[in-house]
Amino acid sequence: MLHLAVPDTRRKAMWATGMWLGAALGLAVLLSRRYQVAGATQYLAGYALEQAMSLDNLFVFLLLFRLFRIPEGKQPRVLYWGVAGAIVLRGSFIAGGVGLLNRFHWVEYAFGAALLVAAVRLLKPSVETDTVRAPGWLKWLTRWRPISENQDHFFVVEDGQRMATVLMLALVAVELTDVVFALDSIPAVLSITRQPFLAYASNIMAVMGLRSLYVLLAAGLSKLKFLHFGLAAVLGFAAVKMLLADWVEIGPVVSLEVIAGLMAVTVGVSLVAGRKTAAG
Repeated sequence: MLHLAVPDTRRKAMWATGMWLGAALGLAVLLSRRYQVAGATQYLAGYALEQAMSLDNLFVFLLLFRLFRIPEGKQPRVLYWGVAGAIVLRGSFIAGGVGLLNRFHWVEYAFGAALLVAAVRLLKPSVETDTVRAPGWLKWLTRWRPISENQDHFFVVEDGQRMATVLMLALVAVELTDVVFALDSIPAVLSITRQPFLAYASNIMAVMGLRSLYVLLAAGLSKLKFLHFGLAAVLGFAAVKMLLADWVEIGPVVSLEVIAGLMAVTVGVSLVAGRKTAAG
């Protein structure tokens, strides 16, 4: 029975991923009535950008779950609450980013420089699947407060003492990871659109489908060996777009085409290289 459960779970994840993609495209149609075609295209470009960057999130989530030894059946629960936290977090980040850009023009160049640094950092990935180490904050936390190995709840009472569990630590790690990724993704989406609602909608639609996308792709993430090059190129494009905004205008249609093209090439080359390696 166990070997049938995994395909069934992934089949459900495939349907859920398709549903969220359909919802994202349907929202674009609705937005075209309020923000015209240009606004809807900005939303789609931002959505494509966030979806591309979410692939890197998924890879880190996979490493975190391996680190904490969270079984596959418990991972969706952690991601569910992680997504709920991300919805609130992304809204506050976007509001703050738009406010800074509207008040201080030089912030545009600071965001662009930050995106360039992030792009360069992705060219040299420092995390490998075979060398996952416990972060320093985890060691500090376990010394400061006992941690239960229970993986059914986020908090339990053992020997009369209320304790956080490994499941709770995994949730904290997922939330902290999203904070780090938001520092890159929010400036990136603001390079596409300055409309707060369009930026937020593109982020949320990508985040809402993150859990099902993780279940669907977790087993095959290791095959995307060139993913970091594609993400670096996407961030580099967003950086250049933001840094040159005063002199060169790159429209949302071109942005959408560039982002989709870069990720399609990256995923395609990764899959072809993986097949050749397996055949060899």
